[in-house]
Amino acid sequence: MITRRQLLAGAAVGLGAAALPSVATAEPRTTGRPRPNIVLVLADDLGYGELGAYGQRTIATPRLDRLAAEGLRFTDAYSAAAVCAPSRSALLTGLHAGHGPVRNNPAGDPDSIAFSDGDTTFAEVLRARGYRTGLFGKWGFGPERGDQPSHPNARGFDEFLGYITHGHAHDYYPSYLWQNGERLELPENAGSNTTTFAPDLFQDRALRFIRAHRHEPFLLVVTPNLPHAPSDVPSQEPYAGENWPSADRGHAAQVTRVDTYVGELVDELAAQGLLESTVVLVTSDNGPHEEGGFDPDRFDANGPLTGYKRNLYEGGVRVPLIAWAPGRIQPGVTDRLTQQTDLLPTLADLAGVPGPRDIDGRSFSSLLEPSPTAAAAAEQPYLYFWRLDNGNTRRAREVDAGRLQRAAEAVREGNWKAIRWAPGTDRTVPDDQWQVELYDLAHDIGETTDLAAAHPDVAARLVGLLRQSWIDEVTREGYGVELDTPDLLLPGVTYEITATLANGSAVPWTGARLVLSAPADWTVEPATSRGLGRLAPGTRVSTTWRVQVPEGTTANEWPLAVSGYAVARDAPLTFRAERRLTPPPPPPTTDSYLSDLPWVTAVNGWGPVELDTSNGKQAAGDGTPISFGGIVHAKGLGVHSYSDVTYHLGGRVARFTAVVGIDDFSARQSSRGNTIAEVWADDRLVHTSGVLRAATGPEPVDVDVRGARLLRLVVRAADSGNSYNHTSWADAFVRLG
Repeated sequence: MITRRQLLAGAAVGLGAAALPSVATAEPRTTGRPRPNIVLVLADDLGYGELGAYGQRTIATPRLDRLAAEGLRFTDAYSAAAVCAPSRSALLTGLHAGHGPVRNNPAGDPDSIAFSDGDTTFAEVLRARGYRTGLFGKWGFGPERGDQPSHPNARGFDEFLGYITHGHAHDYYPSYLWQNGERLELPENAGSNTTTFAPDLFQDRALRFIRAHRHEPFLLVVTPNLPHAPSDVPSQEPYAGENWPSADRGHAAQVTRVDTYVGELVDELAAQGLLESTVVLVTSDNGPHEEGGFDPDRFDANGPLTGYKRNLYEGGVRVPLIAWAPGRIQPGVTDRLTQQTDLLPTLADLAGVPGPRDIDGRSFSSLLEPSPTAAAAAEQPYLYFWRLDNGNTRRAREVDAGRLQRAAEAVREGNWKAIRWAPGTDRTVPDDQWQVELYDLAHDIGETTDLAAAHPDVAARLVGLLRQSWIDEVTREGYGVELDTPDLLLPGVTYEITATLANGSAVPWTGARLVLSAPADWTVEPATSRGLGRLAPGTRVSTTWRVQVPEGTTANEWPLAVSGYAVARDAPLTFRAERRLTPPPPPPTTDSYLSDLPWVTAVNGWGPVELDTSNGKQAAGDGTPISFGGIVHAKGLGVHSYSDVTYHLGGRVARFTAVVGIDDFSARQSSRGNTIAEVWADDRLVHTSGVLRAATGPEPVDVDVRGARLLRLVVRAADSGNSYNHTSWADAFVRLG
């Protein structure tokens, strides 16, 4: 809901219910070895056993096997979840699924797994240190719009080509992709055409990124949606002749294609003379899938492990991880317990930048040095995993003994591993209602023998860790720049815009200052500043400006940006936050029906403002006919409580008239509908109806709105509400004088 204050004065900042504990991290190195470039390749549903270096004997992965032999191979690396959205969220933010902003896969609603301002990713951390950042492939966090906080550009990536939403990434031949904030149409893939294979586009874009930024430090993240189902691939070679089902041939070809992609990236680094200055990391987001007819058992895709994607047994969460940098990373194998939450602090260390301290990850950067020091690469005391997913695949269901769609969580502490299942989807039920299993991975990597009854003290201790690992709503310390602006600016009105620079790291920052960039014709005046200069860990500084958009501006959008500057351990940091505000539609120039005017914002409006997802997202049009007591009004605006629809009047309108009530359509559904309608002129409540019911009929509205810049029509339930509260503003009309 867009509130009156947000429209007129600025948006409030919400806080969570509990704070994360700060993690003591090593101070970043800013001298000595130059900052390396980082290339991270994240495969999709690649199982622990699907690479030759991890035991695969059928699918060919020669380039990855060579990287594993020449670099550091992790035997005990983990995703943070058994499905991709919470796993990828943890990888990006350093927060496991008990603390992170995304904890489940979406259930058909991409907006349900979205990042917000303040959900700091490792890209934001490295960009602050001067890295050029790019992500090409699957992002997976909605909504599917360009200018919003969950977009890759807003979360630290300078360049992006790929899928924004989780579901869109299931299509290897999409009719469009997103290039930064704009849709990139692929008409050659329209209908069922399979002309352009999206992962090939991502690979080409990644290679061009290396060439374009070879003279500056860069972070390149490549996230092909391979080898996720379906087993689509331009060619099934070198397996086309195998006597396997097509899905298995296609999947094997997908895995080998990932191997080829990685080889091409390494070859491009060599061609640009960047091998000695680049760290390459390759991993997967969870265990192997079994979808689209693919049989993971044909290839022993989970190796010696039990479980698949969606299981919290090892096969669902233990993943390959290879780190390679010739001349820097010594060849070898490590059994360090490493969760992908560790990537953020590790990359921050490599870049020499103090990252946020209120995360779950622990850096393993000391293992990526010519003289690795395992003692300095402190492990997390335990690893936490969470699973609540509506997927229901056969093998995973059998492994989970019919508990696949229950809430489940797991913890690994040393070699002990506990998994527990709730009786349903409610994780708040008492501990004694959960089923608990305990395994000793040192002697039972396949998790075949449950030791919970033999070691009740260990099981109880691990259950305690599980319980303490979940926080419903997390309050972050803040890291970097936040820009607080109204959701709507109107020409000629003065607004306050505030920027905050927060030091959520473990080291002090100096020279803290904030600079606002606005369109050249705006009036911008500093109002207040607080705490600029030295910024201790856990503190923040802010600056507020008064801004005014000139009357008569013709710009199609209004870009705002704030830059925050500081120095940490002699390393300059530059943070940046941007907003692109849309100018309001022009005010009416003649007496008009509201249904003939563009709206500014709409919540739960249908007919001419079909905006909410329950009614579709259709363009505005002529007003819907509305009937009260059999009397039809040609022009109407239908809403469903709670509803809030706003129009731009620009101070030109004298009166607003309408008839408002429970329409006949709703009355036919039920006689229980009852609502209250309000009319707001800017921040003034100028009309409140009585309780509207079908039986008592509609009420007339005739109010003076002289001087008002915004007209808001609000409908709320008169009681606890029900599903028949359709209300209509019929003959809604504005008169200029």
